[in-house]
Amino acid sequence: MLGGLGEKLVKKAVAAAAAAAAAMVAVIAFGATIFYALCLLVVPLAAAALTTLLFALAAAIVVSVFLRRESDAEAGEDDEPVGMGERAFTLFRQRPILGTAAALAGGWIFLRNPALATMVAAAFTETSHGRRRR
Repeated sequence: MLGGLGEKLVKKAVAAAAAAAAAMVAVIAFGATIFYALCLLVVPLAAAALTTLLFALAAAIVVSVFLRRESDAEAGEDDEPVGMGERAFTLFRQRPILGTAAALAGGWIFLRNPALATMVAAAFTETSHGRRRR
């Protein structure tokens, strides 16, 4: 069972790597095409600078579009997480280093003393007193 799952995962990873490599080659070829087209109009140094500027501008546009989508998605997520799983998920999503440290500390506490692990779980599941849901 696990062998089939691993085989599917490897096939998907190989397909993703091949697609990424093809995309990289296409972007490099597109950049070279733009560079050589600009070389017909301006000196090669200026053509290189303009090509770099064009790709930097395209990257900035892509980043701003994705960040705007992310900020729009986060605007609707003002609700406080209810359960321990949701709290842990939001902690990992917002602060991944702190979440990893908390998970390692929780695992160490659980291995050393399961009663302390119960107290840690109770601290995570305790709701805040500011806002009540019904």
